[in-house]
Amino acid sequence: MASQDWVEKDFYAILGVSKDASDADIKKAYRKLARKHHPDTNSGDPASERKFKDITEAHSVLSDPEDRQQYDAIRAMGSGARFSAGGQGGAPGNGGFEDVFSNLFGGGGGGGSRRGGQVPPEFADLFGGGGGFGGFGQQAPRKGADRTASTTISFAGSIKGTTIGLREANGEVIDVRIPAGIKDGQSVRVRGKGSPGSAGAGDLIVKVTVSPHPVFIREDNNIRIHVPVTFDEAALGGQIEVPTLTGESVKMKVPAGSATGRTLRLKGRGVKTSKATGDLLVTLDVVVPQNLSKEAKAAVEAFAEATKGENPRESLVARAKL
Repeated sequence: MASQDWVEKDFYAILGVSKDASDADIKKAYRKLARKHHPDTNSGDPASERKFKDITEAHSVLSDPEDRQQYDAIRAMGSGARFSAGGQGGAPGNGGFEDVFSNLFGGGGGGGSRRGGQVPPEFADLFGGGGGFGGFGQQAPRKGADRTASTTISFAGSIKGTTIGLREANGEVIDVRIPAGIKDGQSVRVRGKGSPGSAGAGDLIVKVTVSPHPVFIREDNNIRIHVPVTFDEAALGGQIEVPTLTGESVKMKVPAGSATGRTLRLKGRGVKTSKATGDLLVTLDVVVPQNLSKEAKAAVEAFAEATKGENPRESLVARAKL
């Protein structure tokens, strides 16, 4: 909101940007300075507190296209000027109000030339809304501070989305909608549930922790699952069933000669978000039987005899040399 501060303060200099800076440049400069001077990291430092207030005020004006346009116009006409007690008619050279704003209101320096005494609406707040000076020195309305909270949800809730209720000290319950696909450690913003302020309440920032799943492991938007396979399935190849996030099982072919650690991919069976869909990564774990029957033992011995000349560690010693 415009005030005498708009004439006295150079918001561009406060943010360290040029007058033709883009919206992105202004936002980038504000974020950098806000992190540096935020009260949470500069507790007890009055200079940083004043700086933080200044950069917040500068950003609130320059980030709003309408406010920025008004600010630039006022600065262009009133640069270096001050409002002093001049003559009744604002005669040239007396330093009065009309010297600065007479052209703005269509007058030629006369006290009654401001469109019949009516101030344009876009500049009404300069004069307290009624043509007076009551607006000077008033602080712009500020939004209330954000609050923080944390919650833990199930793995299924993070995949499908869910809604949780956070209870306030006064008994009020705030419903927080958790979007499908949220990751462990991400936060959800609930608008208007922060601390109150003259320009409206701040927001509630809820950090989400996701409980681990006994089978599925999330890797970005992909889901990894370790699937045990028998020796013959790995050696000869075969078809296995693999569980998915939807609860259904799908059939997958295991290539012959697969070893432990080989990973197969099922496209589109991972996490689905509004922006992307991941895959299901199936990692094979070859299971070695612990108790062999006589027939099974004889079969393994026959296999060993048939592959007697093979040595999987043949080049290991050579590769292990430093």
